[in-house]
Amino acid sequence: MANDLSMKERLALGRVHMPELDAAIRSRNFEEVNRGLGMEEAVREAKRCIQCKHRPCVEGCPVGVSIPEFLDALAAENLPEAARILQGDNALPAVCGRVCPQETQCEAKCVRGVKGEPVAIGYLERFVADWAMANREKLAKTELPPSTGKKVAVVGCGPAGLTAAGELARSGHGVTIFEALHDTGGVLRYGIPEFRLPKEIIDVEVSRLVEMGVEIECNVIVGKTLTLGQLREEFDAVFIANGAGLPTMLNIPGENLKGVYSANEFLTRVNLMEAGRNPNAPTPIIAGRQVAVIGGGNTAMDCVRTARRLGAERAMIVYRRGETEMPARVEEIKHAKEEGVEFVMLTAPLEIVGTEDGWVAALRCQRMELGPPDDSGRRKPVPVEGSDFDLPAEVVVNAVGTRANPLLTATAPALELNRWGNIVADEDGATSIPGVFAGGDMVRGGATVILAMGDGKRAAAAIGKHLA
Repeated sequence: MANDLSMKERLALGRVHMPELDAAIRSRNFEEVNRGLGMEEAVREAKRCIQCKHRPCVEGCPVGVSIPEFLDALAAENLPEAARILQGDNALPAVCGRVCPQETQCEAKCVRGVKGEPVAIGYLERFVADWAMANREKLAKTELPPSTGKKVAVVGCGPAGLTAAGELARSGHGVTIFEALHDTGGVLRYGIPEFRLPKEIIDVEVSRLVEMGVEIECNVIVGKTLTLGQLREEFDAVFIANGAGLPTMLNIPGENLKGVYSANEFLTRVNLMEAGRNPNAPTPIIAGRQVAVIGGGNTAMDCVRTARRLGAERAMIVYRRGETEMPARVEEIKHAKEEGVEFVMLTAPLEIVGTEDGWVAALRCQRMELGPPDDSGRRKPVPVEGSDFDLPAEVVVNAVGTRANPLLTATAPALELNRWGNIVADEDGATSIPGVFAGGDMVRGGATVILAMGDGKRAAAAIGKHLA
């Protein structure tokens, strides 16, 4: 074991704090909020790990990162070894270190968290991954096995597709990713703002896969440009990971007014097309002074914090439950509050009110109170009679969720779907069509980056067995 401290000394170490860009500055630009740890801080935090025998943190990680091993190497200041371990288990460690909800996964299982604060596994994953990106010449090149001669098509260049592609390439299979958009990364690029995940991080992570022989073809819409049947004829197996990009509608009057966006459209325009950020961007955005974002998840936080950066004087989260019931990460809620975002809790939208010429003027709302828990275990919001009120707004963003886009599945009638239009797959990702596997949001519905990556990793292992 590399840790040179006694157990008592390790237990006495307090958790490190992540340096952040000042809220007054960052709320008006798209610079990354979390600034990253220094070497001394990272090594000290790694030494807090007590290297327990049962390794519950690994069980809490959807991609099974060898957490104690990479922390031990970091504690010994052996960065090349820490990077080798981390990159061997995780295709996108610099991404996960930034956007993965470690507090409900690996860190939630950390033994140090029982009587204090867990080891900051996410911060350390980011530190090691960033060091690896800046010091690629110090890392041993990934040795790939001889080619198996088998070819796999991956539909979608998001977290599930990229993870599966990396795992399959490591096994010697030929991999081609087909991406509908004009750039790589899927939801990582179009759905997560620059202030949480800089685009250069995605570029570097993707370039590592390309170096391993993964081919990527953009501007290919499977279901339009190509069909699933054509892919099955050309490839030995197919992994579908095209996400869930269709917005869930609010089904309230006024949804078609000018100034109403779905979260996907709003974030795609800003993140992928640079609307509102680059004066020469061909795709415009309506940057209102008063913006209401409906929803309580991480996507809603991304939208409202983006609206603030686009100049909104009043950027509001409108959520029908209370703050404790919000699915968004605690860190995202904290950052939003620091940046001046207003939280309008226990409030449900009834109607989007418009002007005579069709522009958004207000969001008509109703106060709610929490009743008994529903099927999800969260207390169900119940309307308060006679509590209707209007919230002035020029832009309304619907961030209540997404569902499966039927473009691909409409051309593949043999694919079994559930009642929401998601592909039905077993725990290994196998679908109703032999040789066709699926994972990520197209199977789960809207979920997290790391869960999609876990699906990609499991499916790659199952595809390997299928090809053998």
